[in-house]
Amino acid sequence: MISKKKTLQMLDVIDDMFPDAECELIHENPFELTIAVLLSAQCTDVLVNKVTKNLFQKYKTPEDYLAVPLEELMQDIRSIGLYKNKAKNIQALCKILLEKYNGEIPESHTELVKLPGVGQKTANVVVSVAFGIPALAVDTHVERVSKRLGICRWKDNVKQVEETLCNKIPKSRWNKTHHQLIFFGRYHCTARNPKCMDCPLLNDCREGKKRYKVIVE
Repeated sequence: MISKKKTLQMLDVIDDMFPDAECELIHENPFELTIAVLLSAQCTDVLVNKVTKNLFQKYKTPEDYLAVPLEELMQDIRSIGLYKNKAKNIQALCKILLEKYNGEIPESHTELVKLPGVGQKTANVVVSVAFGIPALAVDTHVERVSKRLGICRWKDNVKQVEETLCNKIPKSRWNKTHHQLIFFGRYHCTARNPKCMDCPLLNDCREGKKRYKVIVE
């Protein structure tokens, strides 16, 4: 793995590339954000935004989601992967919100991960985006980029990637870095056909040097 100093130098370059990176899930409040992130598991933000455009007009509160049969909610989100389980989790989540949190999304990470369908990544996104609490969510883009650049080890699992990033990056940068790594992975260091030859990090990138050894040397 590269050093903390080198990690921050790379992140400074990514900061220059994507200075305005932010959450691309369209939402108006913490509740909508939580639903959107829950729906985004194994699904693109683009598709989620298409679905929530109508979904958030129909359902404004936890009560709204519980006022319809589960089958109706399933139909409303059926274009999204795993829609049956996600619909069940949404209604179960809304029930708990009303029973324990007065219908509001809790700000506590500890309480968030107790909600149906809300895991570590979702909770990190919600606390950081909705409440401004430092957190560094690791999605597929963040994990891929972190490993390609050598910030983390290839064998690290998601939890280990998060721990490594949090140890190497100042807490004050966690929220912004999360979005910038996503943008870097989504629009530049893509899963297929990454833009290595146009990348300012090519000469320092572990994966880039492996792919273009002759050129870099």
